[in-house]
Amino acid sequence: MTIGDMDNIIKLQLNKTLKETNLSIPGAKIYQGKVRDNYILDDKRIIVATDRISAFDRVITTIPFKGELLNQISSFWFEKTKHIVKNHIIDIPDPNVSVTHQCETVPIEMIVRAYITGTAWRKYLKGEKVSGIELPKGLTKNQKLDDIVLTPSTKAESGHDIYISREEILKQNIIDKDIYEQMEQAALKLFNFGQDYCKKNGLILVDTKYEMGIKNGELMVIDEIHTQDSSRFWIADTYDDLFEKGEDPEILDKEFFRGWLMTTYPDVFPDIKPEQDIPPIREDVKIELAKRYFRSYKKITGTEYKPEVANVMERITENLTKAGYI
Repeated sequence: MTIGDMDNIIKLQLNKTLKETNLSIPGAKIYQGKVRDNYILDDKRIIVATDRISAFDRVITTIPFKGELLNQISSFWFEKTKHIVKNHIIDIPDPNVSVTHQCETVPIEMIVRAYITGTAWRKYLKGEKVSGIELPKGLTKNQKLDDIVLTPSTKAESGHDIYISREEILKQNIIDKDIYEQMEQAALKLFNFGQDYCKKNGLILVDTKYEMGIKNGELMVIDEIHTQDSSRFWIADTYDDLFEKGEDPEILDKEFFRGWLMTTYPDVFPDIKPEQDIPPIREDVKIELAKRYFRSYKKITGTEYKPEVANVMERITENLTKAGYI
């Protein structure tokens, strides 16, 4: 597919993005996250990845094909890592949909970092610790850290998640020590695997977050894994040269979007308030972000994702009906 073809397909889908869902699933409780709509049954959860994109804890807009790309890259990684840690996947009946085990969500996210950037960098500039960790003096933005660090945060229902130290998690008895230690080990194993896999494909897995749940006493990875929303990906070949010049790396995740928001609307982002209106997002920015999602999918999986312009909600309903979930 040529660049022109891709641009045209993305443009055609701009007015067909999946903003929200309204599935009729008997007995399901509905929970809408920032990006995913959840239909919760006793033993299963049907998760629909919409095209919504969030930044700074607000849903900003929708991006063509984002939901299916997010769901497909996550299912790719879940399949690749199931030998390391069990995950919640049961079935993928539609490009946007995952049917999963219903788990008890652990209220702590495990954030793993190999470079200092993003929120960690902004806190570092203010002289603040991240999850109780004081990083060495003299670091530069986007610099590789000597050691991988874990910076856990609370899993908030709404508003900002809060970074919290290992010591505070255990002191407050938020989760059992044994479970927390399992989460630490799982997060590091998954991150190391992801880094090695990405390195072979010319990518740097910069940082990521993992959410975990428990079913029948067993720890599982839930939500998503190593996606463009939950992780940062940089192009490996150009990183060293750009870092030496003091320039930002080539970004293949939504950090590009965060940067655009802060540059275009510095009076609004990153400290946008819950009551503030979302400013307009240009069409060319949506198209560029969609293209970066496609590019990272290809870099990671080694295959080109072939999108189809469609009414996504109609397709989801049809596929879930065929699979017997509706």
